[in-house]
Amino acid sequence: MELVDNLALGFSIALSPYTLMLAVLGCFIGTIVGALPGLGPSNGVAIMIPITFSLGLGAVPALVLLTAIYYGAMYGGRISSILLNIPGDEPALMTTLDGYPMAKNGRASDALVISGVASFVGALLATIGLMLLAPLLSRVAYEFGPGEYFALYLLAFATLGGISSNNQAKAALASCIGLMIAMIGLDPNSGLPRLTGGNLHLYDGIDFLVAIVGLFAVSEIFFFIESHGKSSAVGVLVGKVRVPWGDIWATRWTMLRSSFVGFFAGVLPGAGASLGSFMTYMMEKSISGEKGGFGTGVPKGVAAPEAGNNAAAGGALVPMLTLGVPGSGTTAVLLAVLVTLNITPGPTLFTERPDVVWGLIASLLIANFVLLFMNVPMVKIFVHVLQVPPAILLPGVTMISFVGIYSLTGSYFDLLLVVAFGVLGYLLRKLDIPTVPVILGILLGHQMEKQLRDAMVLSDGSAWGLIYTRPSDPTDLSLIALGLLIAAVLGFFAPIFLRKFIKKPQAVTD
Repeated sequence: MELVDNLALGFSIALSPYTLMLAVLGCFIGTIVGALPGLGPSNGVAIMIPITFSLGLGAVPALVLLTAIYYGAMYGGRISSILLNIPGDEPALMTTLDGYPMAKNGRASDALVISGVASFVGALLATIGLMLLAPLLSRVAYEFGPGEYFALYLLAFATLGGISSNNQAKAALASCIGLMIAMIGLDPNSGLPRLTGGNLHLYDGIDFLVAIVGLFAVSEIFFFIESHGKSSAVGVLVGKVRVPWGDIWATRWTMLRSSFVGFFAGVLPGAGASLGSFMTYMMEKSISGEKGGFGTGVPKGVAAPEAGNNAAAGGALVPMLTLGVPGSGTTAVLLAVLVTLNITPGPTLFTERPDVVWGLIASLLIANFVLLFMNVPMVKIFVHVLQVPPAILLPGVTMISFVGIYSLTGSYFDLLLVVAFGVLGYLLRKLDIPTVPVILGILLGHQMEKQLRDAMVLSDGSAWGLIYTRPSDPTDLSLIALGLLIAAVLGFFAPIFLRKFIKKPQAVTD
């Protein structure tokens, strides 16, 4: 009964004309962003954050718009994967393995429709999973103290590389860079400046949004300059769009299996949609065997990764809302929005701000149907987006980012920081060092430091304060903190040994 009341509250907010308009607009913008190679959901959401704040949107409208862009970008990533053999983002990489061969075989429209339906199934089931699982997890989170939260943050950093990362050491280095940047400013206890270099502008620390826009959006323009705007991609023409009912029916169990696996992959802190896409593709390939024809252009090879990565995108919202720990790079950006709006994610969010949580869930349920109708009959409209010259697109994106940041902060120094973070993002990506751990470090650094200090205070400086609620009492062991710390150690070292057994397939080349 409580669930019905909460959904009624959510739909009363989501079905208001203003919120509904933002959800539809977000779906449209997100699909375009996802279709453009190289941008992806993280960049799409990061670019829109300054605009969202400059428009003065409240907490619910802002989250509805940005999460609709997130879901839309996950849908749109398949378009360039299938037609150009270029993933719109990393989770869409697995879609190229069968999507592009299917398009080359003259079934481009079938591949686009199948992937659209699979995306719908994955995202819808994940949203339902979010609706059912998040309230339960939020009740468990009431048991968390400083030691448990510190262990949870450590788990997020340790597992952020995941199986999809090429180098755990580089992921750890990126996390340290992010934590170091988070330390810039005044010490919360002593009030002394840290790592400011005597610059008064840095006494307030680094703004999340400045770092996010620089690392994601501005760094992209440097890669564009480096390539001189050249692109060797040759697209496949899309014929008349029809619904291949037979293929959709034949892949129904693939979509369902992949949705469940993808959702739980997304719930894991730091795993994200890339792992969900990879796991579901490999699972279906092993189920089908050699006779399945994976890699030659089969519908199951398109349906599995699309259902998996869209389900993981919804699953990543669960730890963000209930524990305040992002499950992916894009949810790290969304977490920064919540913090900026003075909304504290965690178990109290469901009781103190039910309008935010349930308005968001109801809007996502509606957005999934909007995206289905957009991405099946209107798919040829989004295909034309691929013809926009990068020489026009990327400078426009950069201009929007700078105008948005300046309208938000009114500081020229923040514009210089945006450029500096853009250069940092470019260098990190050239060195194959992931940028998401940097963002996570900046975002969670202050809270991680606070929880560690609180745990030390409660334990009178004892190192056992993280796993014992009262270090003086050996029987008062916190199984949650101990379990999270063990999971963090395993999550960091396991991929090092498993990577030689689990190798990510490479995209086919023309």
